[in-house]
Amino acid sequence: MSQYVTFDLNDTLYGVEVSWVQEVLRPHERTNIPRSPTTVAGLVNLRGQVVLTVDLRTRLEMPPRPEGVDPMMVVVQVGGEPVSLLVDRIGDVVGADDDTYAPPPDTLDTATRALVTGAHKLDDQLLLLLDVERAVT
Repeated sequence: MSQYVTFDLNDTLYGVEVSWVQEVLRPHERTNIPRSPTTVAGLVNLRGQVVLTVDLRTRLEMPPRPEGVDPMMVVVQVGGEPVSLLVDRIGDVVGADDDTYAPPPDTLDTATRALVTGAHKLDDQLLLLLDVERAVT
């Protein structure tokens, strides 16, 4: 059984394997980086360490987050360095058996399909598995 930290983006459930996740945090003040790609939401100071922040809504070519909705941060380790992923809402840690796994659905748009490695069919919804390394590059 695999364990996933789950989160919502635009009312879709995504998951990242627990082993990738360092921590989950409320939003921190971000410093913008001039001339950075639109997917880079800035830098945050995480207990004295400067951490790059990637907005997954932008990365997945979703509409902007509604006004007044603060994103949450999922801090993952990529190449030994922390990277903060901005998400709409944090879910639970869920377990999924191999027999619920399926390849990415054909109905996903191109941007999402490029960053999803597969899906698990849960009781009440589909859990899309995010490729963390591709999401932050």
